[in-house]
Amino acid sequence: MLLRCILGPHLQRIHRSPDQSRPEGRGGRRQGWTYQPRSLEKHTDSIIGWASALWSLSYYSSPLLICYLYRKAFDSVFDRKLSKAGVSLLKPEPRLRGAADSVLNSVRTLPCHIISFLIAHSFGRRMLYPGSVGLLQKAMRPMLLQGQARLIEEFDGQRNKLVACDGNDIDTMFVDRRRDGGQNGQTLVICCEGNAGFYEVGCMNTPLEGGYSVLGWNHPGFGGSTGVPFPQNEANAMDVVIQFAIHKLGFQLTDIVVYAWSIGGFTASWAVMSYPEIQSVVLDASFDDLLPLALKVMPDSWRPLVQHTVRQYMNLNNAEQLLKYQGPVLLIRRTRDEIITTTGPEDVMSNRGNDLLLKLLQFRYPKIMTDEGVRVVRQWLGSSNPLEEASVYSGYEVDDDWCVSVLQSYQADRDVLFPWSARKYMRNFETTHCTPLPASEFHSPWRL
Repeated sequence: MLLRCILGPHLQRIHRSPDQSRPEGRGGRRQGWTYQPRSLEKHTDSIIGWASALWSLSYYSSPLLICYLYRKAFDSVFDRKLSKAGVSLLKPEPRLRGAADSVLNSVRTLPCHIISFLIAHSFGRRMLYPGSVGLLQKAMRPMLLQGQARLIEEFDGQRNKLVACDGNDIDTMFVDRRRDGGQNGQTLVICCEGNAGFYEVGCMNTPLEGGYSVLGWNHPGFGGSTGVPFPQNEANAMDVVIQFAIHKLGFQLTDIVVYAWSIGGFTASWAVMSYPEIQSVVLDASFDDLLPLALKVMPDSWRPLVQHTVRQYMNLNNAEQLLKYQGPVLLIRRTRDEIITTTGPEDVMSNRGNDLLLKLLQFRYPKIMTDEGVRVVRQWLGSSNPLEEASVYSGYEVDDDWCVSVLQSYQADRDVLFPWSARKYMRNFETTHCTPLPASEFHSPWRL
């Protein structure tokens, strides 16, 4: 009983249920109140909180102990044998070697494998997903509680815990707008947050303001979700969220739009690759591949080690997954993005969203994206404001109405999937990486 009291859930706020007779708050909202613990409970919580903070501080500041890492590695391998198989991920293609070369290479690269494992499971994962660090979550707790209370009391949100196939609990929040009568409310937007984002205060607010039904979820290890945010766990979490939307919330795949911000593009691209019937996907401030961004922040002498670590343990291959999807795609590029650029925010051409667009266009339209086609698209990508975009368009005498008429004729004559206009794949948003996207900038991808 004592252990359950220590490890059990922490009561933060009491949300009033719709059928309770207590007066409602402003504007008819369900007015909840913050739980006030008694003196003994308050002091006990303080002691446990300080103990947790001191443990986290000592853990992150102390040197890594060999025995601890060995035990962690053993437990990880053991747990992998016991857990259920996760969902499918695209794996890097292995290099073909002879039997003798393979054995010698394995021996030669063993130290690199060990160091990569230690990096990925210690500071690497925490650098990639800082939102999973306990100290950050503790500092953000008041903000997260306030955001959660707002979603429940103002928007009548429904909080659910889902169990993924790997056993992790995934914390979700669903806001149902289907009864409001608007067209947008019939569409469910599933939101995938960034590496320090939580549904309580993250990109979920953008489609909410647009009147959509919205389902937000927290990465494994974030907020009320358990586990750690490695790619396999991330995909497992996304899978159970989609299954929940279909079988419990009653949405069809064709009624679902996946919306992702930043690193959330990995789970979003996995979702549309694995569920190709999904209506569309919107990727905001995302990138094509983690490796170039990882190489940017690490010393050049670490290059082979970084390549091995990313490909083996943190292979966020967004473009490779997105190419498997044939449906509508919208990319939102932040023209002053300082995070997903390889040289800096002043160089819009170093934004990895450009590479995501080029890979998508080259895959879908190989006969159009010849050397000349790539040159023209790169010229447009070099535009950092609407005036420069208009200059490129006028230089090539682009007529949108004529383009649409040709595409409609092509579709009518052949009754097959049509090649959309390249301009419709990407929208520029003149701001930095972490600025919340206004509802006015959130659109479903263009359709003919």
